[in-house]
Amino acid sequence: MRKPAELKPLLEPLAVLRRLLEETGCQWMLIGGVAASLLGKPRFTADVDAVVLIEDKELSNLLKVARRLGFKARIKDAVEFAKKNRVLLLKHTKTGINVDLSLGLLPFEKEAIKRSKRFKIANITFNLPTPEDLIIFKAVAHRPRDIEDIREIVKIHTKVNRKYIKNIVKEFARVLEMPEIWQDIESIL
Repeated sequence: MRKPAELKPLLEPLAVLRRLLEETGCQWMLIGGVAASLLGKPRFTADVDAVVLIEDKELSNLLKVARRLGFKARIKDAVEFAKKNRVLLLKHTKTGINVDLSLGLLPFEKEAIKRSKRFKIANITFNLPTPEDLIIFKAVAHRPRDIEDIREIVKIHTKVNRKYIKNIVKEFARVLEMPEIWQDIESIL
């Protein structure tokens, strides 16, 4: 597996994040720019994003272990914010790198973690989503950078399961009442 130079500043917080989530017994995988750089075209990303499966009642302990390992909460009342907004906002104190832990709740997120594959970079082992699942995460996030990431992933992974992607993305588009989630990526696929 290649190690894009763009990821070098993120390796230390990534290693500590892996330790945190292993110590707390969370199932997890990377998403966001790190995953896009490894599954698509390497690009700059300033943070680490992961989706984790954790019960709300375990969040306080996760934050406690995170603090012991060198993370701090980026906002006051981080646990309550996470329960409400489904994301725990951390900062790796030593490097200043932000780490966003999306709290997986949906069946799609749980299944995506089950389907994820192990990767290793610089002696750090972690899970990445399948190209199809990352495309779905990116389609739902739906920022211009996400759409560009989808283009790059499809260029490299030419045999993605388009029917699977279409079914899941169209369902998100329907539930969120945002038809553009599918419309904007249909031509890319």
